[in-house]
Amino acid sequence: MSHPTPLRRELLLAFGALFAGAVLLAGAGLVVLLPVLASPAEAVAFVVVLVVADLGVLFVFGGALVRRSVIAPMEHLAGDAQRIAEGDLHHRTGGSGSLEFDQLGMSINAMADRLIADQQLLAENVASLDRTNEELVLARDQVIQAARLASVGTLAAGIAHEVGNPLGAIMAFADVAKARAGRAGGDTELLDSIRQEAQRIDRIVRGLLDYARPSAADVGPSSPKEVVERVRDLLESQGKLDHVTHDWLFDEGVPDVVMEPQRLEQVLVNLVLNALDALAGTDEPRVAVRLWAEEGGVARLPFRRAEDPPGINYRHRRRVSKDEGGKGIDPLFTAPLVAVLEVEDNGPGIAGTALDRVFDPFFTTKEPGKGTGLGLSICARLVEGMGGRITVDNKNDGGARFTVRLPGTLVFSNEHHDARES
Repeated sequence: MSHPTPLRRELLLAFGALFAGAVLLAGAGLVVLLPVLASPAEAVAFVVVLVVADLGVLFVFGGALVRRSVIAPMEHLAGDAQRIAEGDLHHRTGGSGSLEFDQLGMSINAMADRLIADQQLLAENVASLDRTNEELVLARDQVIQAARLASVGTLAAGIAHEVGNPLGAIMAFADVAKARAGRAGGDTELLDSIRQEAQRIDRIVRGLLDYARPSAADVGPSSPKEVVERVRDLLESQGKLDHVTHDWLFDEGVPDVVMEPQRLEQVLVNLVLNALDALAGTDEPRVAVRLWAEEGGVARLPFRRAEDPPGINYRHRRRVSKDEGGKGIDPLFTAPLVAVLEVEDNGPGIAGTALDRVFDPFFTTKEPGKGTGLGLSICARLVEGMGGRITVDNKNDGGARFTVRLPGTLVFSNEHHDARES
């Protein structure tokens, strides 16, 4: 492939050759014709004609040369630039054979490439802002839900306290009446029924108290895997899993979680038992419990890179808390690793209208008398107390899936930070 010639050199050489040819032609004409001319006037006229002819030749051939070497490449380059300016950023200018115009074309192509890159970067930032807005809307809904649950918890605590005292009196009176009827040889069946229903109310009241004020306990780093294994052994020993295919899958590298292990046990037992209830009447019932680790939100955020253009703010991608003082920090976001516990079944799943309400107090999809609607509410409170979050969705192939995420206790290393920053 030949290298392009500098335009200045090409024009100088071309016009020099053209001028030299014209001078040579004029000199030859003077040498040949001047001796045969009869008078000085004819000689002057001949010289004038010769000069005009030389100028005409220079004008015609010089104009053609300028158009071929300058005007045509410039018009072609201007057309390519106009096409790019109109939005066809993938169009590129071609070579003209001239070094200067080729350099100008390469500059226009580089500008178009930069515009494409900036457009892609802008699209990524817009998509990131859209995701951030969605997360903010979700966070707002979660705050509203938490406030509503808090108010329900306060109300539930007051009701439970007020109901508990007379309920205890009712059960005491039922016991006294049963003892008297037994001594008199009377029938105590109704009194037994009264006491059973009173005990059922008492369980509901205690559930309300557990929901409103979870018991305090000493917490520390504990292994979620050990908790899951204990729950599995417990349910197997009780025969709860005898007629169900159950899978317990554990990944390596699951971090410890700062928690009171019995609370996570309570959450997992409740989720598995709910799954077993949902499998009633299902052919080939199956429950799967999975435990794995994933990176926390801060570990997935991109840092500013050397090739990032100046003047673009990535703060919305790197925000860790809601304000500079560190208040409102989400433990799942700031944790380097998150322990993920998933419980799923192949039952009928949860109706779409109920997905947003399954964690509300007193909401249940079970038949009357088979559930109080407090189990999942208490689970949500316990998970939130450990700094985590519980969610529910339906699988594509049928069945419900509950996912618990808990912040891990691993230390975020500077090496990891530096590696993602490079």
